[in-house]
Amino acid sequence: MLASKTLLHVSPHPRHLENSDDFVHFFKKKALIPIVKHHHKNTCLKSSLESMKETGIDKDAISAQNRVGILSEALPFIQKFRDKTIVVKYGGAAMESKALQASVIADIVLLSCVGIRIVLVHGGGPEINRWLGRLGIKPNFLNGLRVTDAATMEIVSMVLGNVNKQLVGLIDKAGGTAVGLLGIDGRLLTARPSPHASQLGFVGEVARVNPAILREYIDKNRIPVIASVATDLAGQWYNINADIVAGEIAASVGAEKLILLTDVAGILEDRDNPESLVKEINIKGVKKMIDEGKIAGGMIPKVNCCVRSIAQGVHTASIIDGRLKHSLLLEILTDEGVGTMITG
Repeated sequence: MLASKTLLHVSPHPRHLENSDDFVHFFKKKALIPIVKHHHKNTCLKSSLESMKETGIDKDAISAQNRVGILSEALPFIQKFRDKTIVVKYGGAAMESKALQASVIADIVLLSCVGIRIVLVHGGGPEINRWLGRLGIKPNFLNGLRVTDAATMEIVSMVLGNVNKQLVGLIDKAGGTAVGLLGIDGRLLTARPSPHASQLGFVGEVARVNPAILREYIDKNRIPVIASVATDLAGQWYNINADIVAGEIAASVGAEKLILLTDVAGILEDRDNPESLVKEINIKGVKKMIDEGKIAGGMIPKVNCCVRSIAQGVHTASIIDGRLKHSLLLEILTDEGVGTMITG
């Protein structure tokens, strides 16, 4: 998604990509294969394309006009983002649905195969809630953050560790090479208590990121998969919002782009109108919408982490609809994207 000259633009979904599978099919058939024909990652490519077939792409649904539009849009973006780092936060409905999960994994592996350096940060909210329910513990949230007592912290660390292993396995199966990490590994993340610890419990913030461990994997074309838990200097575990972790990691590695997969279309001008999507907005516009109450609840931590990452050097941050198949490809490799892009 290229930055627009306008401050705020309300628009529906991309007009010429009526079916996200159209983009994926033609991209892999016409745009991707010539670029990687002589690349050493042919095995990676083959596996990722096989994985994408499992998402149910209809190869007969593509018109010649769509093919031309898709090709002209995809190639410049492959060039633009090649050898650049993009941090993706993965969670919500895209983790719940097996079809959406397969779509996200395929997108990640495909992007990696064409030389885009992906770092994946994940939460595990739905699975955490299920485990809490089994133990008779009612989930509680405050301003979009999970209230975390000692018992909940144990569940969070266990679940996120399991989810991390599962995601690594899925990426490897799809043809990528992933490395699973918790915040404690290699002191990747150092946590500190939230200023609202009296209300939130063991909810933390990121005090420090050690990017050296990530650069080592990124430079070797590995895909770091990071769970959003970490300890402080005394060894106390903290649950950290995955959006916040993704934003801080994006800033620490000098990412080109931060992408948050969510359960909404993006930032809405009118929260009650899903058609009022704000396609692009700058930091000043975001702050104005917060002041006006248009951005509230769980969206506030998301936009705040985007704003903070941009202030620390990340070029753009996007909040996109993870419920849409292949939303990552549509966001990264088209000129209109599928969510809200925040710029400096």
